[in-house]
Amino acid sequence: MQTCKQKIKKTLVFSLFITVFSAYSPVFAETVGANVKDTHEHAQTNAEWPGIYIGFLPCADCVGVKTTLALNKNNSYILITQNAGKSDREYVQKGKFAAGAIANTIVLTAKDGSTSHHYLAEGDKLVQLDSQGNRITGKLADRYVLTRNNIMDHPPEHGGH
Repeated sequence: MQTCKQKIKKTLVFSLFITVFSAYSPVFAETVGANVKDTHEHAQTNAEWPGIYIGFLPCADCVGVKTTLALNKNNSYILITQNAGKSDREYVQKGKFAAGAIANTIVLTAKDGSTSHHYLAEGDKLVQLDSQGNRITGKLADRYVLTRNNIMDHPPEHGGH
């Protein structure tokens, strides 16, 4: 029964992301990269950031934080986190993202403006930064990474008919 619930949950999460990406409407689109001025030759632009990123981040009072971040083409995002080993509850945060003041950085701002998250884009990875936009240091610093997940490489499990 538990595996059936897990399959349903995975399918629902996958469907949520597909819905978010398919709901993209050119009417609401912003001109990607028009406001980004970067003198770095190999700097990433907003157009390269959209995608789904996943990771298992360190946690002070749980096993780890399961994290899924969807960056959409219209500069909106959905962040889903779960404190593994502590709770089955998933926390969902929605908002907008924009280029940070430093090259290749992304700042997520929650819809209600209460929180913001900073990331450094490095190829197909997002490195979580501290609240001031600095790299996290310490023995677990290399574990604050979300990796782009190409959903087409891993189609959802499909039960037989």
